[in-house]
Amino acid sequence: MNNYLTGIEGMPRLLLNEDDPMASFKRNLYEDAFEQYCKRHEQTFAAIEAGYHQVIDKEQFIANMAAALADKAKEAIEAQPKKGKREQMMTDFNMCMVVYVLPGIRHYKGDSSEILAEAVLKAWKTAFPKTKVQSTTYEEIQGGFQRKFCYITTAVCETFGKPDDCYELTLLRNYRDGYLSSQPDGEEVIKEYYDVAPTIVKHINQREDRDKIYRRVWDQYLQPCIRMIEEAKLQECKKLYVKMVRDLEKQYFPRKSV
Repeated sequence: MNNYLTGIEGMPRLLLNEDDPMASFKRNLYEDAFEQYCKRHEQTFAAIEAGYHQVIDKEQFIANMAAALADKAKEAIEAQPKKGKREQMMTDFNMCMVVYVLPGIRHYKGDSSEILAEAVLKAWKTAFPKTKVQSTTYEEIQGGFQRKFCYITTAVCETFGKPDDCYELTLLRNYRDGYLSSQPDGEEVIKEYYDVAPTIVKHINQREDRDKIYRRVWDQYLQPCIRMIEEAKLQECKKLYVKMVRDLEKQYFPRKSV
């Protein structure tokens, strides 16, 4: 019973007790921040793992743990009287889920860890049906930092045998970090990209025709974007890049049947 209570009380803290976690979501800070995050919540992970091995109805036990987090998050958002504040909190929660909560659960590597992460994601999508959050691992995020998070562009360039510091990738990264991030909605656009791009790439890479898909992405989206940047048509580039992500999301972002 103590393990159950420790787990059920600790689950919401994985999200709600983190003070501005995205401040440390930078290439030179994330590794240490993630390590500290896991240490802060190790007692919760350990209690859930121990409880999982003790209970008879393991499925219900895990479902209760997952619901504890999602329900408290929903309560916190609904308690905000202003729409703008609710939307900002939702964005912050989604990002924290992607880069700390779900990777942290999976990083514990207990028998319950992957099952719990899957249950948390299911509970989150039940509480927030419009969310596009997907589960990832610490290693995948660190790999993304090595590629500077140009997931789709990097995947295309790798298909063509272009190096990580090639002209095209460098140009698009500079565009993202310079012009795009300085726009009023720039951070929102970038966060939306981070939510869906890794899953898009993962599922394209599982297809036998992935090279053909990436060639089409290059011809239809990336090459025109590069040309627009070179011609200082920066807003036009933004519109096309956003269109690319949303078009690919419709085609390659997996959706479970209701």
